[in-house]
Amino acid sequence: MTVARGSGVALWKQIAEALAGEIASNALRPSERLPTEGDLATRFGVNRHTVRRAVQTLEDRGLVRVEQGRGTFVTADTLYDYRLGDRVRFTDLVARQARRGQGELIASTVEPAGAAAAAALDLREGAPLVVLEILSRVDGLPVTLGRHGFSGVRFPTLADVYLEEGSITRALRRLGVPDYTRRRTTVTARAATPEERERLEMPRTVPLIVAESLNVDPDGRPLEHGVARFAANRVQIVFEPGG
Repeated sequence: MTVARGSGVALWKQIAEALAGEIASNALRPSERLPTEGDLATRFGVNRHTVRRAVQTLEDRGLVRVEQGRGTFVTADTLYDYRLGDRVRFTDLVARQARRGQGELIASTVEPAGAAAAAALDLREGAPLVVLEILSRVDGLPVTLGRHGFSGVRFPTLADVYLEEGSITRALRRLGVPDYTRRRTTVTARAATPEERERLEMPRTVPLIVAESLNVDPDGRPLEHGVARFAANRVQIVFEPGG
C-alpha cells in the first residue's frame, strides 16, 4: 500500500488507519511485533518521522505497546473477570472461566515491614516481612503482578515451600494454615511504572487497577498483606459478597 499524497488527510493518519485496520482484521495478530520504522517507511514511501507519529497514535489508542530496545507490539487484549469475595484463589478463579492460569515467581525477599504492611499484619514497623512477587498469566497473557507479604517470624520458610508447591494456598497448608479468607480489599487506579508496563505487556496509555488486600486465617489472625496490580485492558473486577 502507498499513501495518497494531496488527499487532504495527513500521511501519518493514513498510515495509522492502515495499521489499525490490519490489527482489527488480525492481519497483525495480538502480541505480534510490527515491522521496524525503516521497513514501514519503505512500505509506505515516507520518512521515519511520519511513521513514528503514526505509531505514537496507535499507542495512544491502546492498540500497540512500545518496548525500548525490543520494538513495537500489537496489544493483546482479553477481558478476564477477577472476582472478589471471601475466598480469592487465582487457580479457582481461572478454572471457573475455563481458562489456563500460571503463576511465575519473579522474586522472593525478606525485608523490613513498611508502615502499610506492618499495620495490616499487626507487626512492628521494620519487623521481617517475607515478600513474594508473582506474575500471573491467563491463557499465556500476563494479567496480574502481585506482591504478597507475610510475617517473616511466623513463616520464615514460606518462599522455599512456595517454590516446591507452586501455590500460596498449598504452601500455607503445609505450614499449618488450612484455610484463609479475605477481610478487606481496597481498589484504586494509577499509571503504571515502566517496569510494570514491561512485566504486564501493557500500552503506556492503559492504567493499572491496584487492589490492596488483607487475608486472615481461620482464627481471624492477620495472615497476608497483598497488593495486586492488574492491566486494566485485560481485567474487570467483580465483587461477590460472601463468595
